[in-house]
Amino acid sequence: MDVSSGAGSDVRAGRKEWIGLAVLALPTLLLSLDMSALYLALPHLSQDLGASATQQLWITDIYGFLIAGFLVTMGTLGDRVGRRRLLLIGAVAFAAASVAAAYSTSAEMLIISRALMGIAGATLMPSTMSLLGVMFKNPQQMGIAIAVWMSCFMGGMAIGPVVGGVLLVNFWWGSVFLLGVPVMALLLLAGPKLLPEYRDSEGGKVDLLSVALSLAAILPVIYGLKEVARGGWQPLNITAVAVGLIVGVLFVQRQRRLASPLLDMQLFRNRSFSAALVIMVGGGIMSGTYLLVNLYLQTVEGLSPLQAGAWLVPSTIATIFGVMAAPAIARKIRPGYVMAGGLVVTAAGYLLLTQVGSSAGVALLVTGLIVSSLGAGPMGALGTGLIMGSVPPEKAGSASAMSETSGEFGIAFGIAVMGSVGTAVYQGSLGDGVPAGVPAGVAQTAQESIAGAYTAVEQLSGPVATQLLTAARDAFTSAMNTTAVASAAVALVLATVAAVALRHAPPTAEAEAAGQTEDDPGAAQAGTAQAGTAHDELDHQVAETVAK
Repeated sequence: MDVSSGAGSDVRAGRKEWIGLAVLALPTLLLSLDMSALYLALPHLSQDLGASATQQLWITDIYGFLIAGFLVTMGTLGDRVGRRRLLLIGAVAFAAASVAAAYSTSAEMLIISRALMGIAGATLMPSTMSLLGVMFKNPQQMGIAIAVWMSCFMGGMAIGPVVGGVLLVNFWWGSVFLLGVPVMALLLLAGPKLLPEYRDSEGGKVDLLSVALSLAAILPVIYGLKEVARGGWQPLNITAVAVGLIVGVLFVQRQRRLASPLLDMQLFRNRSFSAALVIMVGGGIMSGTYLLVNLYLQTVEGLSPLQAGAWLVPSTIATIFGVMAAPAIARKIRPGYVMAGGLVVTAAGYLLLTQVGSSAGVALLVTGLIVSSLGAGPMGALGTGLIMGSVPPEKAGSASAMSETSGEFGIAFGIAVMGSVGTAVYQGSLGDGVPAGVPAGVAQTAQESIAGAYTAVEQLSGPVATQLLTAARDAFTSAMNTTAVASAAVALVLATVAAVALRHAPPTAEAEAAGQTEDDPGAAQAGTAQAGTAHDELDHQVAETVAK
């Protein structure tokens, strides 16, 4: 049974919907936990399966590649065939692929299993987010639901290393993948009873050529950017990005011609939708600094991966706090201003990172991360809410998929750009700091990366080795400081975008009042319709102005 799209914001969720939210939050937590726990299991499974260096990269990357590639397709498919139905189908596929991954007997089998997990995972993320819009129509409740959903995602990233570490101490590496099986089993049992169905009955058939074009656009760009982060701006990496962008243009042109497009390009005429997507991409770009932060903790401070992960837990908790607090603040203050204020706080946190030195810098580093993460919380919670609230119900699956895809692009681009900036600063700084007496070949190895410096030091002894390692640590710290400056600048630009482009969005309490009048429901519906018409007309005028 399909849920009507005509329900207004006067409909408040009850006990069933809140229990359903818990069911939806579990897959979200699982997907993020799975990504963070795998890195701990990689050395164990690589040794057991005899995985080469290239195979190890595919084991870690294929999952994220295919999630990013299929998000748009699966989001739209959910709108067409039913979001709950696609979610349950994805749950079965994810559980089966997880079992196959856990009991893989070769690296090739594990890569294929991880690929299937990625495709199945792409059905879960947009389906869970778009169902929130069906279950929670009241603006205040919708904000809380999105905050809980995002908090579970962040919580999975935080506890992933801890859970993975406990499992690897007591069980074999495959146990990391089996975490998904009981979660998916619970989803299959509770989903049909607690989750509503929703589909766009007038959506038409899915255009297979558009599916192929979307994959051919997204996958090369994500692949190319990830490879840039590893090997720099090599011709093959640049070509992959260029090919993806060219195919992306063809994809957009085809969507404009189709009566039932895979991605409705008219969504981008809505100012809230477009501005929130830009902010989500920018947020992903800023996260590229975290790559250098992780390396700093493990190379400069000498912490183990598990210890480094533990030091990052406070910043994750700060993000969750920011996410949960943002909806309450946005009830009285315009969401755009709340996001802008949070991003200014984020910029301040990154500026603290610029003061971290090469020694005794953990306390200041963690403080900077906590401040920046706290400020980033409203960006994620309110940005997602604006994206979902700015589209009609039948397009919620596509909107949620675009939200997730924009984040994936932002993260990939951020890692590539911040990684490249960091490498350039590191190499330039160390080039002037290599101590006398270091052979040219050893110095060249040290200048490639901080990991290369540790390899080079093994070939030296005495004071020269200590001096080279100190110089390398100083150079890498300078690299991290520089990327923090870049992230602070991005945060301030995004704050301006949020304050200007989203200034028309009212506080959620006002939006709720416009759509809910207990004494006169008919007047409330009329007021909501008038507000929606005025907002659509404003967006139309803005689009025409931009076109001119």
